[in-house]
Amino acid sequence: MRSTIDLLRRRVTAAVARACDVDETDVNSMVNRSQDPKFGDYQSNCAMGLAKKLGVKPRDLATRIIAELDVADVCETAEIAGPGFINLRLSSDFVTEQLAAIPAAPADRADRLGIAKIDHPIVVAVDMSSPNLAKEMHVGHLRSTVIGDCVARILEFEGHEVHRINHVGDWGTQFGMLLAYLRRTQPHVLDAPEELRLDDLEEFYVAAKSLYDSDADFAETSRMTVVELQSQEPTVMAVWRAFCYESLRHCHEVYDHLGVRLEDRGESFYRDMLGDVVRQIDEKGLAVESDGAICIFLDGFKTRDGDPLPIIIRKSDGGYNYDTTDLAAIYHRIEKLHARRLIYVVGITQKQHFDMLFAASRKIGWTGDDVELKHLGFGSMLAKDGRPFKTRTGGTVKLKDMLTEAKTRARKVVERNDDEDGRRADLDDATIDRIAEAVSVGAIKYFDLSHNLTSDYKFDWDTMLSLEGNTAPYMMYAYARVRSIGRKAGIDFADLPADTPITVEHDPEMNLARTLLRFAETVDQVAADLRPNILTDYLFELSKAFSTFYDRRHGVRVIDAEPDSLRLSRLRLCDLTARTLKIGLGLLGIQTVEQM
Repeated sequence: MRSTIDLLRRRVTAAVARACDVDETDVNSMVNRSQDPKFGDYQSNCAMGLAKKLGVKPRDLATRIIAELDVADVCETAEIAGPGFINLRLSSDFVTEQLAAIPAAPADRADRLGIAKIDHPIVVAVDMSSPNLAKEMHVGHLRSTVIGDCVARILEFEGHEVHRINHVGDWGTQFGMLLAYLRRTQPHVLDAPEELRLDDLEEFYVAAKSLYDSDADFAETSRMTVVELQSQEPTVMAVWRAFCYESLRHCHEVYDHLGVRLEDRGESFYRDMLGDVVRQIDEKGLAVESDGAICIFLDGFKTRDGDPLPIIIRKSDGGYNYDTTDLAAIYHRIEKLHARRLIYVVGITQKQHFDMLFAASRKIGWTGDDVELKHLGFGSMLAKDGRPFKTRTGGTVKLKDMLTEAKTRARKVVERNDDEDGRRADLDDATIDRIAEAVSVGAIKYFDLSHNLTSDYKFDWDTMLSLEGNTAPYMMYAYARVRSIGRKAGIDFADLPADTPITVEHDPEMNLARTLLRFAETVDQVAADLRPNILTDYLFELSKAFSTFYDRRHGVRVIDAEPDSLRLSRLRLCDLTARTLKIGLGLLGIQTVEQM
């Protein structure tokens, strides 16, 4: 399966170049999917803008473009609509040939539906999740984690080398307080740091902070511990490493539950690079002293009072801060990892911070035209009433507690058709538990990813776990339903011959076939725009197209279709639907189940 829209863009570009006697590199084909099926499958409005430049009527230019357009093997006759839109409708022969050419799912590696990897892969760094190791992961970390994971999966599917960087907060003044409290409450850790266990990081942090605020002697001890940490005193460093390891253990319990893998790279990783970063900035003549601190001042960034807004790269006391560390991280990812696309999956409230970092990186000279710096900002997750998401007592909701509740609720959904024993008769306890686990994680991820990234959204258990609408349970059920069709038909989809001809005779078949063909271009669009909701919208559309296709009243017969060649053709469409749903959900980080 290849990207149809990419093929059409190349063909229209060539036609415009011939019709207007210009170089193809100067042409924007402006081919996009039609929003209304009555205008075809794809539409180009390139003639509209070009006509004004050339001093001709758009319809006349569209006529010239169509005369040069070579798409007979792809589309029906191109049509002109309105003032000069070019409408393109895929031919049934092209659609069926493309689908029939998809190879069988390989048994020894992941299925790709025959989609080739890109020709020119690059190294990509995705900065995601990034919790503070002093505390438990909370719901505020959910969006960065699942969005970052989805983006990484999509880019890996495209063929890029992706570094999933978990930029954890493991350094700074608060660690002096935490390590001092650890030495006070668990002195045995000094001799055996590997034995450290903290059941609740949040309680530990609250207790340490309470003592710090109420006990002047402990506060002074904490400050001295910071000095020891920064000077890398061996005993303090051993305890610090033990604390970081224990904190990361808590984090990875959550990551494992979510099925997310990352490369942990704490702020401490960059500590030996900070002096060199400041030196490079100074050598470029960009370092400016202000009230004893070393700063960078960038054009276009002002305070609320209209004064120049600085990036402080070294504080007046000689220490460094988050800005210095973030600049060092950019330098390391470009120069050491050789990344050419840096994506930061961080809340939209940090927009100015990243705008300034990126501007500084370009001004220093680290980032040229061959490097993309992208802040993938996202909105907040709110409670159902539109307020900040909190516990009943007003505290922060721990992510692990949300996942536990999700599984409890998902199990009730799976068991909805209970028998007298309170359990579905067709599934044993272990199967119900496995399905509930997959549904619970999938529901949380899908609900998050299906929303527009930059918008806030309201967390709603009922909507999230619904078996109807654009939800993970509905998608997972759609996949399981297709798999059950194979069982009812007495056929293993894996045994269907890869060269089984596909024919489409009715509108529901053609609609499903065309929708299947759009998967490759959907993945390309998500990779380019970094908007996972494009993929969730596509999967929902595919599920609806299949539902209509299989519907007895509005669709076609499948299991009992005659002759057998037609039956096999429709079963092949069923198989391609299931495979597309599985791959698509997998790119969202969601597992499928064979039964629901």
